[in-house]
Parts: sequence; C-alpha cells; structure tokens
Amino acid sequence: MLTTQESVTTDDILRKLCLSVSHVLSSTTNSQITHAGMVQSITRTCLKPDLGCFSIFDGGFSGLVVINFSAPAAIEIYREYMINMGMPESELAFSHTSDEVGNVMGELMNQMLGDFINKISKELQTSISQSQPKMLTINKELTISVDTNLDEAVARRVSFKTQNNNIFYLEFAMDKTEFIKLTDFDADEDFDLDDLLAEHGQSSSSTPAQNKQKDVQMSASADDLFDELGI
Repeated sequence: MLTTQESVTTDDILRKLCLSVSHVLSSTTNSQITHAGMVQSITRTCLKPDLGCFSIFDGGFSGLVVINFSAPAAIEIYREYMINMGMPESELAFSHTSDEVGNVMGELMNQMLGDFINKISKELQTSISQSQPKMLTINKELTISVDTNLDEAVARRVSFKTQNNNIFYLEFAMDKTEFIKLTDFDADEDFDLDDLLAEHGQSSSSTPAQNKQKDVQMSASADDLFDELGI
C-alpha cells in the first residue's frame, strides 16, 4: 500500500527530483553526491557557466529542469563515472569543453530524469514525458534565460556538492500544483533484473565449469524467470 502523504505539492515533487539526482549520480560514479537542505526561491531559470544542461517535461504537469555544472564538478563527475565504467584514467578527457564530457553529462541527466519520472509517475499515478536533454558549454560570463509557458510558475534552485566538495546547481520550474490522494492504492513494485538472475543461479560471477554443471538447472530457472517477468 502506498504510504505517501495525503497531498503532494510542487516542493514535494522537487524533493523527489533532488533525491533522484543524488541517487543516480552517487550510484553511477560510486561517490557521494548530496544536496542542500535549504532551497532558494528564484524568479526564472537560467543556463550559466561552465556547463549547462536543460530538459522540458510535460504530461500530468509541465516543467523545466536546468543543471549548471562548474568545470571542476563536471570533470569530477565525468571522470568518476567513466572510471566506474571501467575506462582507463589515461584515456579520459581533462577539459569540460570536450564533446565527450558534454555527451556523458547529457546521458547522466537523461538517467536522472528517467529515474525521477519513473518514480513520480507511479507515486502520483500520472504520465509524464521529457525532451532529450540539451547541453551547452558556456565559456563566458553570460546568463541565458529558458522561457517556458507555465501557469503560475514556481521556480527553485538547489545546490549540490560532490565528494570532492565541488558545487553544481539544479534549477527547477513547474506549474504550481497539488496532487491529493483520494484513496489508498498499490504502486507497481520495481524489480532488479540482476537480482532476479542471481536468485535463479545465473550470476555473472559463475565460472565456465560451474555454468556447465548447471546447464539443466539454468534452463529450468530461465523458464521460471520468464514466467515471473510475464514473458
């Protein structure tokens, strides 16, 4: 049974977005990414130096997410992510202006928003879609305002800190809204495919000899797994 509060406001949705950003960046970089406990009310969202990324979402509610990375924060996150993926440190870029850095940061933002949308859609029982994140390298001291057609727009800024104490900022704007729970309901549970595979004896850590001995067991386990997934 879902145990959310009786109503969910704009700031509650922002809190869930912050949790998704921290969770995705922490897990993909294998480091600690945290957000401030205080949030700042702002009048508009802006792209700022050194690396800015934004995405627009629509559906059950409309909004805009902007993340402004300082060069040190972008490089730290990029390098920790690539190293965690198994890339040699000697082959990594050193400048935030590198296309590779921009591509990786855009992909990470896509993962953050995907995590947020997946969770919020289930909790609020609504449908939301997002635009492909756009990344812009800004080398000069300038600010670009991102205009959106929002009714009674609410805008907020939250600061984040990397493990090495580099700062970046999330800016968020959306319609002022409130979701009110009418009745209790069951939310769809997420499952981890790796966990399911491990449960059925298909862990990737098995040696070839062990896999050979378990051929018959794996075949039966696979059938059980497909049945569990509804395939």
